[in-house]
Amino acid sequence: MDPRDLIKRPIITERSTELMEEGKYVFEVDRRANKTEIRQAVEKLFGVQVEQVNTLRAPGKKKRVGKYVGFTSERKKAIVKLKADSKPIEIFNG
Repeated sequence: MDPRDLIKRPIITERSTELMEEGKYVFEVDRRANKTEIRQAVEKLFGVQVEQVNTLRAPGKKKRVGKYVGFTSERKKAIVKLKADSKPIEIFNG
């Protein structure tokens, strides 16, 4: 599978920007991807060395529009920690 199919997008929140100072980056990934595939995809896409990968699954939330009830889509997040001697990932290209 292509690394660009595994890593969907970076997640930019207040907490994730604080984690960037520690060398940790948060990505939304494909729900079927495992930690080894995520590690290889990040290393190939960004040219960095990954020390650790933590994953979590966020279930879909219940939403209503009038009388209709549905759920938002389930997603999987990966928190990727880079090695100390690795270069940082440039998410904000000025």
